[in-house]
Amino acid sequence: MNVRGYAARSSDSPLAPWGVYRRDPGERDVRIQIQHCGICHSDIHFARNEWHFTTYPAVPGHEIIGKVIQVGSGVTRHRAGDLVGVGCFVNSCRSCVSCKEGQENFCEGGLRMTFGSFEADGKTPTYGGYATEIVVDEHFVLKIPKTLDPAAAAPLLCAGITTYSPLKYVGLSEGQKIAVVGLGGLGHMAVKLAASFGAEVTVLSRSSSKQGDAERLGATDFVLTRNEGALRPLAGRFDFILDTISAAHDINGPLGCLKRDGTLILVGAPADPLPVAAFRLLGRRRSILGSNTGGIRETQEMLDHCGAHGITSDIERIVPDQINEAYERTLQSDVKYRFVIDCTKF
Repeated sequence: MNVRGYAARSSDSPLAPWGVYRRDPGERDVRIQIQHCGICHSDIHFARNEWHFTTYPAVPGHEIIGKVIQVGSGVTRHRAGDLVGVGCFVNSCRSCVSCKEGQENFCEGGLRMTFGSFEADGKTPTYGGYATEIVVDEHFVLKIPKTLDPAAAAPLLCAGITTYSPLKYVGLSEGQKIAVVGLGGLGHMAVKLAASFGAEVTVLSRSSSKQGDAERLGATDFVLTRNEGALRPLAGRFDFILDTISAAHDINGPLGCLKRDGTLILVGAPADPLPVAAFRLLGRRRSILGSNTGGIRETQEMLDHCGAHGITSDIERIVPDQINEAYERTLQSDVKYRFVIDCTKF
């Protein structure tokens, strides 16, 4: 079946209306009427082929919230009327070590992303959430807590879990010191989540206008990094630094702000490699850790944590014909802090 949606036809064309193919629901499938879909920086990379694997037409979107409208005969976890979410991937091999350990995001046998991959037949492209409906295997469909605003919960499916997962992995705990580099879609979620763990949060930003928001979101300190020598007083201060920047930038200055055995966590995804000064690592046995979202079990844990603590994303709601404008504004950091598309307007 074809449903209404938006697609990019080439790397330099604007997104425009397009009929999005969805398979008929199978025995284990859930058919979802999409209500909201967040705009992630990854959507822009994908639509513009900045990661060099996009095929067209391309339908982005992996921060999906909607209601179940149909379930297959073998579905046991969801039923019609449930409020659910779909994140960055829609299938995996389910037999490799990572999948068996509940870390499907590291699947070694064939992770199928929500967009930019292929269905189980190996031929049909997967299309993302800029559409009115999607069909997904029930294992990869998540329950959204009723306490959360559905539109503001949409970015939790990417920005939320992308920051929650590494914080849990490194064991961030009460009283530890963490710096968040960049206060955008990922960064503002990192501040909220780190503060909910009881950590002492500092925001490192090039924009002085972000200071008030940093404090409102839960940061206890703010450092304007564009000032010469701004990082010198922070030398050796932090247990962890979470770097959320998706553009080219210097990571060597922040590396010097880590304690001995401190860790810089990369969750942003710049298109080009970032130079690293070896002695920044060697001198204090510092580490760089990469993290790429989380598994299904951990994502549900994150959603439940957010439900218990009243954590959602700060969003600006848009309708589909504002998507291209939203892309440009995202690149200019002109959003606080995530655009969310009203998918009932396609």
